[in-house]
Amino acid sequence: MLLACCADSCGDEAGERTRNILSRLLDWERMLRLVDHHRVVPQVYSELSALSRWVPVQHLNALRLRYQDNARKALWFTGELVRVVGHLESVGIKALPYKGPVLAQTLYGDVTRRQFGDLDILILPTDVLKAKAALHDLGYKPAIELAPRHETAYVKTGYEYSFRAAHGSNLLELQWRILPRFYSIDFDVADFFERSDEIVVGGRRMRTLRAEDLLLVLCVHAAKHMWVQLSWLCDIAQLVKTGRLDWNVIQDEARRLGIERIVSLNLVLAQKLLGLQWQSSRQTWAFQNGRSTAVLDEILRIIERGVHYDTESLSYFRLMMRLRERRQDRVRLLWRLTVTPSVSEWSAIQFPQPLQPLYRLLRLSRLAKRLASAG
Repeated sequence: MLLACCADSCGDEAGERTRNILSRLLDWERMLRLVDHHRVVPQVYSELSALSRWVPVQHLNALRLRYQDNARKALWFTGELVRVVGHLESVGIKALPYKGPVLAQTLYGDVTRRQFGDLDILILPTDVLKAKAALHDLGYKPAIELAPRHETAYVKTGYEYSFRAAHGSNLLELQWRILPRFYSIDFDVADFFERSDEIVVGGRRMRTLRAEDLLLVLCVHAAKHMWVQLSWLCDIAQLVKTGRLDWNVIQDEARRLGIERIVSLNLVLAQKLLGLQWQSSRQTWAFQNGRSTAVLDEILRIIERGVHYDTESLSYFRLMMRLRERRQDRVRLLWRLTVTPSVSEWSAIQFPQPLQPLYRLLRLSRLAKRLASAG
């Protein structure tokens, strides 16, 4: 039922498929739990409200309440994004929002048609400290507080600050990288700004990722989180459907970054689960061997289980290694994972400046304990 509501199809055939499923005995409580887990309330409500005569009233009402709640949150986040971007730009900081309301507007033409719970804003690494101060002016506080002597080192090895405010925690993520450094997918954020597109969100013009960069970023984001939410594949499918993509540019950049297998897996998953169809003479890319097929089968089982995946587990890091097609990227991932301090290490203890190399030893000891407990 969930896949039928999110599928890349339209017209009488799609409606007939959904009606056929609705004619069966459905576990609606489980259905609602899956809708919440996969964060696809707008897609499911839009589909089932058009077929309301086949949906039990109490369950359609439950979906309607979820849809209305999501719409209120989306509009609040949109207003907050306009306020934040406006303030950052007023103090000379370039901002590149790329998920949240901006992604909803880009893909669906309406900020309420996508489910999200925070704001993600890219900035240049050189603007991190200045941007933190600007957000403080708006009432935002970072989730971790580092001594000034440690912040420079954290900017070099970390990738984001998460902020809380009066309305809740983790409302805004200020990022200067797309992923933590250990993933060894080194996007050039400065290039993102150079080739960004303009969009109007909440009545304000702002910059966001160009379509080709956005596809790559969405693909690695879904992979990072093990595709546990169907909404990420829905976004990728919707972006591909726009037909605004230069596939030669996408493959060239994917090859440079060493993520051809990751992009291929996303496209194949969207095809298998959502019926995505796309035209590209280079569409199979790195998806050509038994290793990729085995990974695909494993990911499909993870999605089907409908539960969160432990991204701190040994099995997670093994799978991250298998997602990379180049040996040098697997080696870099393993090395950086071993020696790059995470937020946990930086916030656990405050070493003085001369002893900052000890963060690597702290990282090693924590990984060793994790491996021992896994064993």
